[in-house]
Amino acid sequence: MTAVREENGSWTSQFWYKDIYGKRKHKCKRGFGTKADAEAFELDYTNRARGSMDMRLADFVDVYAEDVKPTIREYTWATREYIINDKIIPKFGTKRMRDITVLDVIDWQNEILAFRKENGEPYSETYVRTVNSAFASIMNHAERYYGLHPNPIKKAPRIGSKNARGINIWSKEQYLRFSESQTDDKLLYIAFEVLYWTGVRTGELLALTPADIDFVGSTLYVRHSYRRLKRKDLITDPKTEKSIRQIALPEFLRDELRDFVYNVSPTAHDERIFADLSSAKLKAAIAKGCAMTGVPVIRVHDLRHSHVSLLIEMGFSAVAIGDRTGHESAEITFRYGHMFPGSQEKMADALQSYRED
Repeated sequence: MTAVREENGSWTSQFWYKDIYGKRKHKCKRGFGTKADAEAFELDYTNRARGSMDMRLADFVDVYAEDVKPTIREYTWATREYIINDKIIPKFGTKRMRDITVLDVIDWQNEILAFRKENGEPYSETYVRTVNSAFASIMNHAERYYGLHPNPIKKAPRIGSKNARGINIWSKEQYLRFSESQTDDKLLYIAFEVLYWTGVRTGELLALTPADIDFVGSTLYVRHSYRRLKRKDLITDPKTEKSIRQIALPEFLRDELRDFVYNVSPTAHDERIFADLSSAKLKAAIAKGCAMTGVPVIRVHDLRHSHVSLLIEMGFSAVAIGDRTGHESAEITFRYGHMFPGSQEKMADALQSYRED
């Protein structure tokens, strides 16, 4: 190690090292308060440069970010970055990668599961899974590309759930009762109409412009999604490739949209129709409307579930529903299969008939 004391009493770290590709490089950094600090910088820097698992997790996160950030959506990375900084680095940041054990991981998982918000509620199962997956992504990346062995996350249990346990829905009657409470606010009224009768996601709704609606062909085109990220409006591609889709509009909804866009709140062809709304405003409107009407409170996303339930009740297939909502048909069957009326009985009867032939 080369740590040099300067005339002003500070220390400089100056050294040669080899990067992950075996290239010899030189590094110089000044201004350390002590010799130990200068030497610690050299050790951490060289470990990071050659991808050594002796580096601290906080340093490896920088390596991970350089590798992964360009490959995923901006909003996805922002969410993961927040989780890393808020939930992972405080626990493991100073620990060297190869020293993290499965017991360390389990202890951290138990802390996540035991956490309670100000209202006394734990994290949702889907959020717990998201947090766990963020840590797993870091450790799996270290194993796959930088030789971490063993990988403690693989021996730890998987916590949380990919899908929320229950699906809350509104029947047509409940929705119509709720919608009556929104008639004084035309923007909220038409937003809930679109959410319930088309099943679009919240981000897809908030990204809509008049250019996305063919009023002659009664078709809504889902081509973008909206997010608010770091105080900036962000328009991205929809969640998945299948999410880019066309949705046929019933005549009443087409007419409501046309009247709103051209008469109630004239909107330029390329401007967002629902620019004055947000997920928080929609959530607040549901809470207020439910208090007024006695309809059970649901999440904004549950309007999408309600639309799927409505289509199942009307007899449409999983394939047709998947095309309309941007889901794979297998996902529709897995998530909503219990809603298809008499499906198990029909299968049993069909098998009985087949066996008797």
